[in-house]
Amino acid sequence: MRTIHAVAGLAVVLALAGCQRTSTSDFGGNPVSPAPLQAQPVPTVSSGQLAAPGDTSQFPAAPVSGTAAVGGVTTPGGTEVAAATNALDVTKESMVGNWRVANGGSSCDMFLTLTNLGSGSRGGTRGCAGELTAMGSWEVAGKQVVLKDRNGNPLARLFKTADARFDGSTNGGQPVSLSR
Repeated sequence: MRTIHAVAGLAVVLALAGCQRTSTSDFGGNPVSPAPLQAQPVPTVSSGQLAAPGDTSQFPAAPVSGTAAVGGVTTPGGTEVAAATNALDVTKESMVGNWRVANGGSSCDMFLTLTNLGSGSRGGTRGCAGELTAMGSWEVAGKQVVLKDRNGNPLARLFKTADARFDGSTNGGQPVSLSR
């Protein structure tokens, strides 16, 4: 048994010795050095004055009272705000997979992946009618799931209402719910 350990140890030492090259010559004994790097052109640098620290002119105006900005779309205040305050926490990873969609009296399937597509992740529907036929991506924004069309425009906003259920509405006002 000791002979096997000795042979195995010797094999490991020889293998490791062959992994490291300590010379800078080729196999014929001639010295080898890497080729020098060529200089690259540098683009011009522009300069300018930064805005004052308190200047907020480059930011959009705050929403007016009675509306709430949800998923980049301003919606009438009340329903979405109430759903947002009572919504359960949601993670992007928990959304991945197949969902059954109830939309305006009909049902269809929705598939959500983590594959990046623009600012969101790739997704799609099968057998849906109405606005959800154009669904191409989705994203989680806080406690809200935003379904987007293939151009990245929001189609619907959903909030987690139970362990495997999300409820919300499309931009056209139709109720939408996802369940597993």
